[in-house]
Amino acid sequence: MIEDYSLNPGLANIRVVLIETSHPGNIGAIARAMKNMGLSQLVLVKPKEFPSVVASARASSAADVLNSARVVESLDDALVGTKLVVGASARLRKVSWPQLDVRETAALAMETVSDGAVALVFGREDSGLSNAEMDKCHYLAHIPTNPVYCSLNISAAVQVFAYECLMAAQLTSTSEKSTRSQLANTEQLEGFYEHMFQALQDIEFLDPNKNARFMRRIRRLFNRTELDRKEIDILRGILSAAQRKAGKEPAYSKVIVTK
Repeated sequence: MIEDYSLNPGLANIRVVLIETSHPGNIGAIARAMKNMGLSQLVLVKPKEFPSVVASARASSAADVLNSARVVESLDDALVGTKLVVGASARLRKVSWPQLDVRETAALAMETVSDGAVALVFGREDSGLSNAEMDKCHYLAHIPTNPVYCSLNISAAVQVFAYECLMAAQLTSTSEKSTRSQLANTEQLEGFYEHMFQALQDIEFLDPNKNARFMRRIRRLFNRTELDRKEIDILRGILSAAQRKAGKEPAYSKVIVTK
């Protein structure tokens, strides 16, 4: 009996996010690459041209993946409900981000999918991801390549990531219940970062005019810890207490349960 990889519950929870893709042919080729490896969730952030007959032609027999693709206006919209966000990039940045290679990314993704969706985020063909988009990612992922020629077409890059996810899925039992606490989702993390940004101003620790690099480092610090929901509640409770001590009204008042 032939196994349909797309029915694998782990692979079904992998979300491929493409930002402002300029060539519709790449979208079609990516849909085909995804179906080859059992992935089905495709989200397009402000594509230059979609729907497109060129995309449909390149998708070949993966029309189901292409036709079910969601088109959204922002990366935030694309990440709703995700528990892990990994940005694909080959560029080094001034603020070094926690980095994984593609095989490590796939292994971590399959460890996380039982908690919720995992997003693999790919930037523009010519310029990749912006710093602001990288701020939304827990990790930066790269594909090891020949250092003298490391340029990959975006559809080839997605194919490599999808293949490694398929291989990791075959090694990981995603049907077993995770013993970890439920990881915080993207919205909960963003709420925490917004709360911290405001609280640090309220206690006169942070100058709002000089915040970009500092908050990027804060995100890097907490993203690599993979905070769970209870930990988010505890940290926001601490921030609220600090705000009240400073005579400010906290925006978060949830009762903290530490058991």
